[in-house]
Amino acid sequence: MVPRRRLGPRPDSTPLRRLAKALLGLLPLLGSSAAPPARWTRSLTFRDKVAQLVVLPFYGEAPNVETPEYRKYLSWVRDLKIGGLVLVNRVEAGLVRHSQPHAMAAFLNQMQRAASIPLLVAGDFERGASMRVECETRFPHNMAFAAAGDPALSRLAGAITARQACTLGVHWVLAPVADVNNNPDNPIINIRSYGEDPAVVASHVTAFLEGLRSDPRHPVLTTVKHFPGHGDTAVDSHLGLPVLAAGRDRLGQIELAPFRAAIREGVDTVMTAHIALPALDPSGVPSTLSAAVLTGLLRQELGFKGLVVTDALDMQGITKQFGPGEAAVRALEAGVDVLLMPADPEAAIAAVVKAVEQGRLSRRRVEESLARVLDAKVRLGLARHRTVDVDSISEHLDAPEAVALAGRVAESALTLVKNEGGLLPLRGTSCFLVLAENRCSTAGRTFAQQDLRRAPEAPVALLEPAAAESVFDQAAARAAECDAMVVAAFVSVAAYRGNVALAGGYPALMEKVIADGKPVVLVALGNPYLLRSFPGVSAYLATFSTVPPSEIAAVKALFGEIAIRGRLPVTIPGHARLGGGLELPRAAGR
Repeated sequence: MVPRRRLGPRPDSTPLRRLAKALLGLLPLLGSSAAPPARWTRSLTFRDKVAQLVVLPFYGEAPNVETPEYRKYLSWVRDLKIGGLVLVNRVEAGLVRHSQPHAMAAFLNQMQRAASIPLLVAGDFERGASMRVECETRFPHNMAFAAAGDPALSRLAGAITARQACTLGVHWVLAPVADVNNNPDNPIINIRSYGEDPAVVASHVTAFLEGLRSDPRHPVLTTVKHFPGHGDTAVDSHLGLPVLAAGRDRLGQIELAPFRAAIREGVDTVMTAHIALPALDPSGVPSTLSAAVLTGLLRQELGFKGLVVTDALDMQGITKQFGPGEAAVRALEAGVDVLLMPADPEAAIAAVVKAVEQGRLSRRRVEESLARVLDAKVRLGLARHRTVDVDSISEHLDAPEAVALAGRVAESALTLVKNEGGLLPLRGTSCFLVLAENRCSTAGRTFAQQDLRRAPEAPVALLEPAAAESVFDQAAARAAECDAMVVAAFVSVAAYRGNVALAGGYPALMEKVIADGKPVVLVALGNPYLLRSFPGVSAYLATFSTVPPSEIAAVKALFGEIAIRGRLPVTIPGHARLGGGLELPRAAGR
């Protein structure tokens, strides 16, 4: 019988051994003496060279080769000669559709065979492949890892993420998030961050990077984002241009600390933020288009030598001010190497070519970025092998150790902020209200099922925010039947949403439930700052994530089956300090 791999450091994991392994893991990405194959560049026109700096989105599906969608991708790859693809989720009627792994890998193999130069394939694998791909390993959000308090868990997640990515044909992991979330009203970073303490964020960022680069068999490009720091903002850059009002000294102490640590660690790529930073660039342009930020601060002051990639150029933090062509030119002028998801790729490429022809942008500037992109492809081994074995995906994607790690982090992250009268663990009869984020969301179903498994007779209502007022009134009236009301509130971070508050009729429902006078347990599955809106609850439990492992862990804690030991990675203004949290042992007899 083959022994199962331990989820912690091996007993023989001495500092020297760890250092040796880390150095071995870095070899594929330390820079190669091998130049890009001549065949890659021999037939490229200058327009083709510009196109190599462009990375465009795909949905991870496998459309029929006769469909217009497939022909669009084929044209991008074969005719336009773009440099890469980035995996995104398709969103329909509020439902996020994740890619099917085998279909996605098969499609990427088709595109790689059609490309004259291998494609760089990127993915926002902040929570492992599950961020974009349908799989069983559902890592909690970064803030849960910080609440768990052990960077070694982040390192393990990084190693597993690299293996997942390579198995699927993804070479560029657009993670981890290095933003310091010190603004409770941040609508787009929030639980994607490791928290508000720069040192804690830096420790988990470097640990995740170490994990990503720990195994030379799974070489990936690593990324930190969103430079110079998107944490202290209250505007979603998908909807507008946030302004970071921090002065130069504060910026150096808080926002830049995790990026400095990542650069020391040897991170391959830095992704820009679409935020204005008046302290460095009074013009008010987004940092993505600012030479003061990307060349002056990132390149010259911090000494970063790797790839600089924009955040998506179709976000309104850019498009409200600049068209796709002007944005592309300004980004390259600022020091960017890779143009991610321009709204009109052909217009972006044409504008860069024209800027060079007119002398606004130098040919050398474009060639510098092209060299970095091609060098990355060589270092990843794409000159030798660019496709993946689709048949092997099932062997690597959902390893038992990965699924176990997700559950372990979810349980370790649970943080009890408030527990008046020793309300938890639950005793007597409890009613359960599950506040799903929308009608199509699957979040909350696991929580409800787990409750009913433990208390088959308990009233459990799974709600959606647009339900009729009568539905909410009926749910609130349930409190009369129970000794306590447990409310599980799901609030994730989503682009274009604009806030992280409870939606629809939920706030009014919460007020009714609290006003009834029965003890209320609020379980925050996602946004940990909800206590500010509902201070009248008797108990408050934070999970820092919306994934199923966090749902399961929360129910276990409610019924006293596991201990609660997590610590807040953020301050909840007016209620709890950074590092706060009540310890609750496992209930007797459990």
